Amino acid sequence: MKRIFNSLLLAGIAATMIQLSACQNGGRSADNPLLQESSLPYGAPEFDKIQPQHYLPAFETAIQQKKDDIEKIVSNSEAPTFENTILAYEESGLVLSRVSRIFFALVEADKTPELAEIEKKVMPMLTDLGNEISFNKQLFQRIKTVYDNDFASLEGEQKKLTEETYKEFVREGALLTDEKSARMKEINLRISDLQQQWGNVLPDATNHAVVWVDSEEELSGLSPADIAQCKQDAEDLGGQKPYCIVIVNTTQQPLLTSLDNRDLRRRVFEASIHRADGTGQFNTFPIAAEIARLRAEQAQLLGYDSYAAYSLEPTMAQDTAHVYDFLRNLIAAYRPKADAETRAIENYARRTEGADFQLQPYDRFYYSAKMKKEQFNVSDEETKPYFNVDSVMQNGVFYAAGRVYGLSFRQRTDIPTYHPDMKVFEVFDSNEKPVALFYCDYFRRPTKRGGAWMDEFATQSRQRNQLPIVFNVCNFAKAPEGQPSLLTWDDVTTMFHEFGHALHAMLSNCQYTSLSGTNVARDFVEMPSQFNESFASIPEIFDHYARHYETGEPMPADLKERMLKSISFQPCYALGENLAATCLDMAWHVLALDKVPTAEQAAAFETETLSRIGLLDKQIPPRYSTSYFNHVWGGGYAAGYYSYLWTEVLAVNVADVFKSRGALDPAVGKDMREKVLSKGNTLPLMQLFSDFTGMQQPDASALLKARGL
Repeated sequence: MKRIFNSLLLAGIAATMIQLSACQNGGRSADNPLLQESSLPYGAPEFDKIQPQHYLPAFETAIQQKKDDIEKIVSNSEAPTFENTILAYEESGLVLSRVSRIFFALVEADKTPELAEIEKKVMPMLTDLGNEISFNKQLFQRIKTVYDNDFASLEGEQKKLTEETYKEFVREGALLTDEKSARMKEINLRISDLQQQWGNVLPDATNHAVVWVDSEEELSGLSPADIAQCKQDAEDLGGQKPYCIVIVNTTQQPLLTSLDNRDLRRRVFEASIHRADGTGQFNTFPIAAEIARLRAEQAQLLGYDSYAAYSLEPTMAQDTAHVYDFLRNLIAAYRPKADAETRAIENYARRTEGADFQLQPYDRFYYSAKMKKEQFNVSDEETKPYFNVDSVMQNGVFYAAGRVYGLSFRQRTDIPTYHPDMKVFEVFDSNEKPVALFYCDYFRRPTKRGGAWMDEFATQSRQRNQLPIVFNVCNFAKAPEGQPSLLTWDDVTTMFHEFGHALHAMLSNCQYTSLSGTNVARDFVEMPSQFNESFASIPEIFDHYARHYETGEPMPADLKERMLKSISFQPCYALGENLAATCLDMAWHVLALDKVPTAEQAAAFETETLSRIGLLDKQIPPRYSTSYFNHVWGGGYAAGYYSYLWTEVLAVNVADVFKSRGALDPAVGKDMREKVLSKGNTLPLMQLFSDFTGMQQPDASALLKARGL
């Protein structure tokens, strides 16, 4: 998923911080690498020089510089113009942007206790700054003057930037009365504090939910590589017992497909769904419920019926009615097929377990995998040797980008990273012109939050003469020393997905940072990433990367055929878990302030919501339940999780165009690059879609067909 940053705070989620003195070789600009222009290519972060003690003084200095930049705008005696107001605001706080991007990248991907403590101090500072800017009446009046008087005469990106800047301030509360502005500031500060708490509690809860295992015998069914990983994870987490199973991002856990021990499967599943809904320090319901109430109050102050109405206004969907119409149509088509799928799995299990066997959610993946093995004679353990992480990256993801967009990738070992597991590549166009720097950080560790995402250390901007510096982060299992790190098919598609976001950023060709690359509405930003997944199974691409890690031989034709056919086996679970999570997100955010549940009511509210819309199904629980729904409470997807399904429609439509014209034809890639990927948010998003596909509206029926439904 793309990390969405608040445009004023330049930060997405939060955590905690110690008192750090601004001395300690960090207070003076000359001693602080964060306050100096980088000497590295592209202006890449100098991670070999940056130390934790540099962050707090860098933020303090950069925030003051941002304030000084704003003061120059408001104190300008000349009449407001695009150049002295809109552009000046766009180019303000460049150092703060650099410091924030570096710091929050580490907070997400390698949050040490020291960084967590620093974050606690920094977030209130950034929230105060955001409030100060959002409610600066003199600044907004200048912006409004340009919008009111010059908007009609502006053209192109200048016109779009003016519109987006004005609307951003309005949506932040610039038109509120003094009394309402004061309350909005309080709400912003409290939400910032709560998201800091969320950013600390959820990772801790997930790590604490680890399931300890006494013996290798209990791990029957797992491959030797998986058992070795369980042993390594146990050692990394303190060695309480010889083995452990760590809980990863989503509700269902990958190892449940293989574990023979039913009681251990139960323990793993229950550890997952209850990771953050217990009592004491690992209960996130109070945080989620309060954030929901505060968001509802924000919307009320701004004149909206609900936070969802506020949040959806600038999106392609536009309002809750369109989202619910979209979801109801999917649910109606999905529900009977999901019930049939569950019955088929239970009937299969009864063949070996007896006629009275009752399928439980922790059994579903186990017996489904056996059915899949029987029907297609294929399993993850057979295919993983052909999905070596480095081959998938270089011979798959990079190769596809080369064939379609003419890009090439060369590793740079001279550019420092924030963790030894990372790799850096310089990206070139077909004419050898530099395009971007790309970092990848693929392996999980206790200091990394769950999931996968893309972000940037620097966004493409012709105004700033800045090429993009992009990174992907995933949570793949890293094999013990000396063994290859092998991926499942889901991991493979995740890598292609996140690289689709990276391409959207790399191939941007926009004048202004705020309009560049992935700075688009949520229900468009996931389209390039979901579309990029389609390349993973194209025969030429697949054959190029799916090679045995020992022999280099391609996957045998019969295994390849069986594996690719099995991809759409029992598709209801994936759609159902997404629909359930989407409806939970919407349910929390369509409520008026006086209807938001308390923390004590949260679990019952979740159950009642799913029951009401026909998605209360213990066999297919939400992909994320309320208590660990990081997209919604810690990220930028509040009332926006629907966008994954919405943009899947767009992605399937785009993929159909590629297929009809030649999936690897560089001419089609050139069109996609020029008409969509390079445009950022410079044109209406439906226009970008239509310019490439020739369709006036997306065809939603294509989604069910693509999912095998």
